[in-house]
Amino acid sequence: MNTAPSLAALKPLFATVWHDAGARTDGTVLCDALSAAYSEPHRHYHSTQHLAECLQGFEAVRHLAQRPAEVALALWFHDAVYDVQRHDNEAQSAAWARQALTTAGVQAEVAERVYELVMATRHTSVPAAGDAQLLADIDLSILGADAQRFAQYEQQIREEYAFVPEEVFRTKRKEVLQSFADRPRIYNTDHFHAALETRARANLARAVA
Repeated sequence: MNTAPSLAALKPLFATVWHDAGARTDGTVLCDALSAAYSEPHRHYHSTQHLAECLQGFEAVRHLAQRPAEVALALWFHDAVYDVQRHDNEAQSAAWARQALTTAGVQAEVAERVYELVMATRHTSVPAAGDAQLLADIDLSILGADAQRFAQYEQQIREEYAFVPEEVFRTKRKEVLQSFADRPRIYNTDHFHAALETRARANLARAVA
């Protein structure tokens, strides 16, 4: 079940983290551009709903972040570019983040850290840094959602890949889900491991089966 607030309710937070990161612009135009990106019609899961869920999830664990503003900005950008036909969405999103921050006068090391945080959402390896682990866990929190929301998530992913034949989709999707189930830990932070690990494994087992 989706209990996340609307993105409109969370947009005022963007101005705060944008300023906290050291930006010299108000970020309004950029925030609108990001909102428009997440509202693209081909998105069913990687949408404003997912972004709002991630931002809400972060607000609950903000105290665990080493650099909260950078984590929040990375969440805003992490799926900013999303095309199911491409394999470099995270890299494109990260590049957009770095360019936008640099243009706004943010220090280069801050822009680079946000870039690396966005790249951590590729989920190809276990993030080494604390904020990267927190960000990755927030992005994967959908795996530990309640059964109704998880089922909706699976349907949304199928809709994004509607052009893929059913048999092929089922095979590839099973591989993806199994790769998470095979990990010693799905969630690397103690907070998310305690809160979501058991339910995520139950969801994955049911979906794979």
